[in-house]
Amino acid sequence: MSGKHYKGPEVSCCIKYFIFGFNVIFWFLGIAFLGIGLWAWNEKGVLSNISSITDLGGFDPVWLFLVVGGVMFILGFAGCIGALRENTFLLKFFSVFLGIIFFLELTAGVLAFVFKDWIKDQLYFFINNNIRAYRDDIDLQNLIDFTQEYWQCCGAFGADDWNLNIYFNCTDSNASRERCGVPFSCCTKDPAEDVINTQCGYDARQKPEVDQQIVIYTKGCVPQFEKWLQDNLTIVAGIFIGIALLQKHSLLPLILSTAVAAVSF
Repeated sequence: MSGKHYKGPEVSCCIKYFIFGFNVIFWFLGIAFLGIGLWAWNEKGVLSNISSITDLGGFDPVWLFLVVGGVMFILGFAGCIGALRENTFLLKFFSVFLGIIFFLELTAGVLAFVFKDWIKDQLYFFINNNIRAYRDDIDLQNLIDFTQEYWQCCGAFGADDWNLNIYFNCTDSNASRERCGVPFSCCTKDPAEDVINTQCGYDARQKPEVDQQIVIYTKGCVPQFEKWLQDNLTIVAGIFIGIALLQKHSLLPLILSTAVAAVSF
């Protein structure tokens, strides 16, 4: 009896403090993400004018930090307090929430494979919608510039997609200096240049197509993203499998801990 009494609490403590330590890190990461998101909104004056959240026509990247940070904060809180206090409700909430996320990831992966043409159309629509709002938000602008520079692309399916933006379209009524041009992130890079030429895209689309290929990227970001996925399929698959395994092994000690906590009560 004494041996059995000694062994039970030892296993319980190991599981409890393992989950607690893991979730403390998760919790603080969630707080950090939320802090970054709120700081970015404060810098843009969104917190002083909440109605401006709906004014942006495109995607605000700050939402990524807020949503991811919020989920991490809730999961981390439930895991920390649930493990420390051996609260079966919080532990069950954590495990169910994590299980739902795991299920949604699998569902999204299957749907993306089955309906890849629809996903491609939605991606095209998403990029073009954000091209329209390119100058409306500095975070969105930086995200688009990073995407075009990283994948060496311009627009969704080509540089002419920038006709959707009021500053870059080629209409006669457009008085902007950027008329018939593209952002600097579309420009091909000269390794010898140390300073970024932000005016390199001016009048780029007024040139013949052969000359355009010398100064700007003419391939769209959607086909370039598809090519990148094909070239890095093993790495991408490995990352998703790693995340899935991490979630799976996170659920196992939680189930054990919930059972231990339930017995203790």
